[in-house]
Amino acid sequence: MIKFLYIFLGGGVGSVIRYCISILFVKFHFPIATLLSNILSCLILGSILFFFSKNNLNDHVKLFFVIGLCGGLSTFSTFSYETINLFKMGYLTYAIFNILCSLILCFLTIYFLIKKL
Repeated sequence: MIKFLYIFLGGGVGSVIRYCISILFVKFHFPIATLLSNILSCLILGSILFFFSKNNLNDHVKLFFVIGLCGGLSTFSTFSYETINLFKMGYLTYAIFNILCSLILCFLTIYFLIKKL
C-alpha cells in the first residue's frame, strides 16, 4: 500500500510543476509549456534511471520519481490535443514543428542519458 502513496505523492508534485510551467508560458501560440514539461520529464526520468543504475536506492524513491513525478509532469494527451488544435486553426507549420520537436528532443534526452548506463 505504501507504494501507491509514493506514486500518488509524486504524481501530485509532477502535476503541480506541470501547472506552474503552463502558467509561465500561457501567452504563446505554440504549446511550449507542454513541450518543456515533456522534455523536463524525460530529463528527470533519464537522470533517475542513470542514478539508480549507479546507486542502490530504495524502490519507493524510484516509484515516486519515475511513475509518480514523471507521470504527472509529462502529458501525451495534452500534446496530442494541442497539436490537433494547431492543425484545426491552420497552423500547419507549428503543428509539424511541435510533433518533430517533441519526439526528437524527448527521445534524444532519454537516449543521451541512458547511453551513459
